[in-house]
Amino acid sequence: MDTARILVVDDEPGLLEVLKEALTLWEYDVVCAGTAREALEAVKTTLFDAALTDIRMPEMSGLDLLRQIKRHDAAIPVVVMTGYPTISSAVEALKEGAYDYLSKPLILDEVRHLMQRLMERRFLRGEVTSLRARLGEELTANELVGASAAMQTVKETIEKVAVTDSPVLIEGESGTGKELVAAAIHRLSARARKPFIPVNCSAIPENLLESEFFGHVRGAFTGAVNDAVGLFRSAHEGTLFLDEIAELPVALQVKLLRVLQEMQVRPVGGARSYPVDARIIAATNRNVEQAISEGSFRQDLFYRLNVIHLALPPLRERRDDVAVLVTHFLRRFNRRFRRGVRGITAEALQALSAYDFPGNVRELENLIERAYAVGAHDEITLADLPSLTTRVPAIATAVSARGIPTLGEVERDLILKALAAFGGDKEEAARTLGISRRTIYRRLKEYGKL
Repeated sequence: MDTARILVVDDEPGLLEVLKEALTLWEYDVVCAGTAREALEAVKTTLFDAALTDIRMPEMSGLDLLRQIKRHDAAIPVVVMTGYPTISSAVEALKEGAYDYLSKPLILDEVRHLMQRLMERRFLRGEVTSLRARLGEELTANELVGASAAMQTVKETIEKVAVTDSPVLIEGESGTGKELVAAAIHRLSARARKPFIPVNCSAIPENLLESEFFGHVRGAFTGAVNDAVGLFRSAHEGTLFLDEIAELPVALQVKLLRVLQEMQVRPVGGARSYPVDARIIAATNRNVEQAISEGSFRQDLFYRLNVIHLALPPLRERRDDVAVLVTHFLRRFNRRFRRGVRGITAEALQALSAYDFPGNVRELENLIERAYAVGAHDEITLADLPSLTTRVPAIATAVSARGIPTLGEVERDLILKALAAFGGDKEEAARTLGISRRTIYRRLKEYGKL
């Protein structure tokens, strides 16, 4: 097992030092933060196996930090510490998702045993996650990663509509996660133990569409050597997800509308109809209203499907989710590649956050996977993202040509001014700027000031 990395957050330098020495002695890799803001900066770029945080801290309390950590990376178990223990504060911490609660002054033996339990839990959860991945059960509501307001709205809508059987129409650009949303609705519904049948409407040859959807009887056409039940009957009592539904030819849209109205299907070449009970979730990356005006999509079918409407925002409209998604993909690919990548450099994360991602979340996932495939081991750097390295200098050049300072230039100026203001005190400069001391050292090395 890799050495576990622990984040310790407290505004008392003496306690930080004691915990760092103890945890290091117990063979943990320790990162200390004197403020909640510094801790959040570390969480964005580093994978942690656990976090210990004080409750009473200036600027942001430990409970607020707990909420922020869980929004960014729900996989981090958080233990809260306090010198003012009360039942109400313990209950509140546990309600917010804390793993456990420690009272100060700390008893190191208790801390050591707690950390051992945490690491055992970490190992077991990793085994369960790997098993679920092998069983193909990764498409759950937990896969809808994102802490932005837009994604919170999507998650709340999913929870509300999952309990109904009403049709859902999901609109969103390619790569925004339409199938994940459909799967989440299914798994939160009463149909969760029944089939979830996804189908890409644009991938089925036109001459086979009717047979694929409604089934056929033996001898109905050349090559029909056996009966086939079709997609609708396969999804009986479950959910049928029709992706890229706007790509269906109008003739099939008419037949699909009839099935949705009557909830019966007649196989191609068959003499009888069969009742079906399947919830329909449809998705498209096209502008449906425009398709209707062009005559390529039937308005009556749109009204039948659009009982519940879900619009998925593109990644460029929720850039705050980039760091959250990167953390999610690092954990996933560490399992898949059996790798121990511990995080991403600030430069690489900044480049990803500035990119517009025309391919949305799927493109971000592919970029991180490619970094693993080409050999990333310790952390993802800008060099591991070659498709971005060619864009970033071009963007910087274009910005500079207009007389606008780049983000890097602004950052350099702020760091050097903060150091000058505090007489070279890197700890105080980092605290004031809301960044980690490690970031200060890394930047100064880049500037040739170390």
